[in-house]
Amino acid sequence: MSVETTPLLLKANLRQLKLPTMLGEWEKLAREAATQNESYEGYLLRLTEAEVTTRSANALASRIRAAGFPVVKDLDTFDFTAVPSLSKHKVLELARGAWVEEHANCCLIGNAGTGKTHLATALGLAMCRLGRRVKFVTAAGLVTQLEAAQQQHRLDRVLGHLDRVDLLIIDELGYLSFSRGGAELLFQVFADRYERRSVLVTSNLAFSEWGTVFQGDRMTAALLDRLTHRCDIFEMNGESYRFRESMTAKKPNDPKKGK
Repeated sequence: MSVETTPLLLKANLRQLKLPTMLGEWEKLAREAATQNESYEGYLLRLTEAEVTTRSANALASRIRAAGFPVVKDLDTFDFTAVPSLSKHKVLELARGAWVEEHANCCLIGNAGTGKTHLATALGLAMCRLGRRVKFVTAAGLVTQLEAAQQQHRLDRVLGHLDRVDLLIIDELGYLSFSRGGAELLFQVFADRYERRSVLVTSNLAFSEWGTVFQGDRMTAALLDRLTHRCDIFEMNGESYRFRESMTAKKPNDPKKGK
């Protein structure tokens, strides 16, 4: 094999093996290795590390896109001081992901504007970083999707897709009521995931009010029995941060300023 053909064959092999980062980096790293008198093993390690790093970043970006977060928000931007009843230590512990490995659940219960969706998104993002498959949906959106799938005779396919998700985040449960059929479909999702996959639910309703969502006490009791069996429950009541920001913005300017 001639010296002239070696680079061409190497490029062809890297393309065939679908190693795009190595294809783009091997010449630059080879020059650096020659300048630094680096060993073959060291050069190969750096080259493969570049490929692994790129693949990991691409895989994470793909998981985040597939999750469908409304807005990507992290824990470092969550104001824990605004919700004194919320244990920061416990939330950070959840971000390590053991509860998802153990197929446990989480509920964030409280009035509007206290950061439930932010916190749910941040925990979902943390699971994406740990390599977990996450799906974020509103309760109303999920019921609409399930009802449409049932009418189109593809409900099993949709439920199968949900079953492959490690963490299903159901946001805003209780903001809108459902038909009896919609409530039964949502119950089926919860029942199918019991002790097999994790669910994170945010709701503005106390558990005692969930009967208005699930069309009666019997279905509600059966659902809560499964959901809360192994579940971290956080009460997030307090002043709405949106209301607080609005009132701050409306405060008159200090007349002394600018003098």
